[in-house]
Amino acid sequence: MKTIIRHKNIIKNISILAFPAILEMALNTLVGMADTLMISHIIGKEGLSAVGFANQIIFTLIYVFTSFNAGATAMVARSYGEKNYQRLNKIVGENLSLNFFLGILIFLTALIFSESILNIFSVSELVYQMSVDYFNNVAISQFFMFISFAAAASLRGAGDTKTPMFITGIANILNIIGNYILMTGYSFFPELGIKGAALSTSIARGIAAILYLIILIKGKNKIKIKLSNLKLSAYILKPLWNLSYAAALEQFFMQAAFFVNSIIISLLDTTSEAAYRILINIESASFMPAIGISIATATLVGKRLGEQNPKKSLQTGKAAGFMGIIWGILMGIIFFVFPVPILTLFTSDTKLINAATFTMKIAGFNQPLLAFMIIISGALRGTGDTKGVMLITSLRLWTIFVPLCYILVKYFNYGVTSVWYAEISSFLVFSYFMYKRFIDMEWARITMF
Repeated sequence: MKTIIRHKNIIKNISILAFPAILEMALNTLVGMADTLMISHIIGKEGLSAVGFANQIIFTLIYVFTSFNAGATAMVARSYGEKNYQRLNKIVGENLSLNFFLGILIFLTALIFSESILNIFSVSELVYQMSVDYFNNVAISQFFMFISFAAAASLRGAGDTKTPMFITGIANILNIIGNYILMTGYSFFPELGIKGAALSTSIARGIAAILYLIILIKGKNKIKIKLSNLKLSAYILKPLWNLSYAAALEQFFMQAAFFVNSIIISLLDTTSEAAYRILINIESASFMPAIGISIATATLVGKRLGEQNPKKSLQTGKAAGFMGIIWGILMGIIFFVFPVPILTLFTSDTKLINAATFTMKIAGFNQPLLAFMIIISGALRGTGDTKGVMLITSLRLWTIFVPLCYILVKYFNYGVTSVWYAEISSFLVFSYFMYKRFIDMEWARITMF
């Protein structure tokens, strides 16, 4: 209570900026849940597993190669705080160009090597074929996501979290409607099953990218790009690289860990695989507010540094971390008390519900630590200390999370619960190091330009 009273203005500012971001994250999660629900009920658990494995590849590629946006957000926030709007728009334009070229590269790579990549997983022939069908039809959406992520990162850096929220809302509504029409063959449309889900996703993401480009060209919140802003230059690319390569490495190590973890989970039966996918979707919903707070915190911390006020940056990060713990405790209680009613929303398969119930209770203990880590890492990124976040995150994943998960699955037969035992263990150790990195304030000496 004392923390709330002492930092009430900071908490208010975080909440105002975070609320649209939280709604945006919630909308993203809802569409993911809608996809899961529709695929589970229309196609079955094989389809659910197939989409999960395909998306694992897709998001591994996207998150690693869109990491320049972490640096762009910090640079935009710092420039916005300094009121250097000319430099701000150069950052926005050049980051957009960079994402455009990377998006094309990743789209073509994914399309050409889809079957070879998906062969890594030890899954049934039916799940494999469904994964390939989904992957090939959703591949183009990766290019659209690069454009959208670049634009959204820039807008958030300038303190505009409302525009990404509205665009995400439009895209997600279109995605849900498209899913139903194309998966079931509504009216005169063909019944495309899992391909329909992929096509609907691609169309919705394409529309989102177009809307973002319109906003950037017309201008919003001091951001207005011109053709001259799109030309790449060392003046912007050098600091962008210095900030972003660590974020890219962090995402590489993180997505590689999740990828290996998916391979470990694929050693289990299809029911366990499906239970894992459902639980991941549920947990994604639980930490969306933490991501929203993290986005707001990164923006405010960077802005305060631009205003030459590192003490305010520190206070902002600490208050945000406290908010994350409170939210995580609330979510943990819900996970522990109401697992069956929540799981029933996703599947009517009794065997699947039974397989996931105990694991969901264990996942409840993970929520406070998870929310805290998400927010403090966001605060550090906002300062430009992407190297510290990369180092701590990578060590957490590869010294505890992945090895322990493998041991618990392979030698102790703990099944899908192994994932959360391993994650809780890793957070218990490394949340201390992440927080210490932030309060030591080494980031106050980081220069960007």
